[in-house]
Amino acid sequence: MEFFDIGQSRSIPWKRRPEAARLLVAMRDPGRDFDAVVIGEPQRAFYGNQYGLTFPVLVHYGVELWVPEVGGAVDPESEAHDLVMSVFGGMSKGERNRIKIRVRSAMAAQASVEGRFLGGRPPYGYRLADAGPHPNPAKAAEGKRLRRLEPDPVTAPVVQRIYREYLGGRGMFAIAEGLTRDDVPSPSAHDPARNRHRSGIAWSKGAVRVILSNPRYTGRQVWNKQRKDEVLIDVEDVALGHETRMRWNARDKWILSDDLVHEALIDGETFERAQQVLGARGAGRTTRERQRTRHRYVLRGLVRCGLCGRRMQGQQSWEVLFYRCRFPAEYGLANKVEHPRNVYLAERDLLRPLDAWLAKSFAPHRLKDTVDTLYEAQAEDDGEPAAVAAMRVVEECDQALRRHRAALEAGADPQLVTRWMAETQARRAEALAKARPAARPQRLSKDEIQCLIDGLGDIRRTLIHAAPEDKAAVYQQLGLQMVYHPGKRTVRVETNLDPHGWGYGTCPRGVTATTHTRSTSGNSLSCHRA
Repeated sequence: MEFFDIGQSRSIPWKRRPEAARLLVAMRDPGRDFDAVVIGEPQRAFYGNQYGLTFPVLVHYGVELWVPEVGGAVDPESEAHDLVMSVFGGMSKGERNRIKIRVRSAMAAQASVEGRFLGGRPPYGYRLADAGPHPNPAKAAEGKRLRRLEPDPVTAPVVQRIYREYLGGRGMFAIAEGLTRDDVPSPSAHDPARNRHRSGIAWSKGAVRVILSNPRYTGRQVWNKQRKDEVLIDVEDVALGHETRMRWNARDKWILSDDLVHEALIDGETFERAQQVLGARGAGRTTRERQRTRHRYVLRGLVRCGLCGRRMQGQQSWEVLFYRCRFPAEYGLANKVEHPRNVYLAERDLLRPLDAWLAKSFAPHRLKDTVDTLYEAQAEDDGEPAAVAAMRVVEECDQALRRHRAALEAGADPQLVTRWMAETQARRAEALAKARPAARPQRLSKDEIQCLIDGLGDIRRTLIHAAPEDKAAVYQQLGLQMVYHPGKRTVRVETNLDPHGWGYGTCPRGVTATTHTRSTSGNSLSCHRA
């Protein structure tokens, strides 16, 4: 058997790597078909202290660990072997840090000295244009090309208008209101494919502020506005590792190109004047340090405002969790949307009828239909066609590797052939991972589903006392879509229970459960099958 993680950082613990986690599960099976694990490259398999957390598990299940660097099997009683493997973990961590430093240093130099566009979406007012072949010969051979920014004839005048009106004395909210009134598409409306999470019906003062503070409009390239920080997932369980968080850097950390590298929409003097006005309007404010407290909202990201279509945000007031929409305080209305200043919906008023609706599906007279639905909702066993296609790719890669070796023996460029072989081997390993039948999920029988339901006991009581994280995962997987109508004080809840249309809209053969829930005490709930 082979376990090959593709596209996974070595810093991720084994339990969070798909293939490594599958190996840990396979070791627990008494009927497994292997009694040893061979690590081809320990620097890739073990990072930091991962060896110390993983090797005792292998020893417990009687699985040997073979590493070429130690000459064979790792002896759990040998201090020398333990020291060598720990050194490999430290070397792996050091190598990753060195690569990260080199890459960031190179990107900083490319942005400041060359003014190169380093990727990402173009700012509002610009579009991407071709800038010729990539200067790296290897990447140029792959067809990669450089990109540069050029003014967008549709949105560039809007940026110039924003600066002109702001320096003329208008505020950001007044500018947003005027743009909305004149039917000027906002950034999210101009490029809806990249802003699917926004409605785009109006300009926000936040969008105006971002445009006013972006130095790219002066013709200079900017990099390092954000950084990636690695924070512990759980401080009580360090073995879970870290997760990456994007955070903003201070303006003095931004990297600006030395020269003008693309056509400017505004001159440097205009931009500096705008920054002075922005700074002056914020002067004299006294802000206290905000104390951040994390609350687990069960329905985060699932509740939308029925007036503006935006996702409602979580807020705690008097130890009660609410979902809030403040559209008029952030967006220019221009008589396009009639919206109260604040719209609030208490989470507890929504969870009670939702839990009751879900519990009804497990009532004695509906239990058989629910078991049948859960059984049909499991993924189809369509692994065979995928496995056949993957094995066909493996055979093509084997043929390509034979051709590469023949080319190498015929005197071709060794570096070029080596790169070809590395790409082909990576493609072969990925196809081989898809071809393994063990990777396919096992379907549960109706009796097994019934046993799982019986083990939960009273469903209503289980839902009431469930942890918010577990309940949130359930409602996320159900694909709930909730729209709150404050005028009617009702919430419309829809979910698609059809296995073929799961997560992709309603299927004509599917079952749609629609719930109307009142947001006041004494909630009423009705459900029908369409």
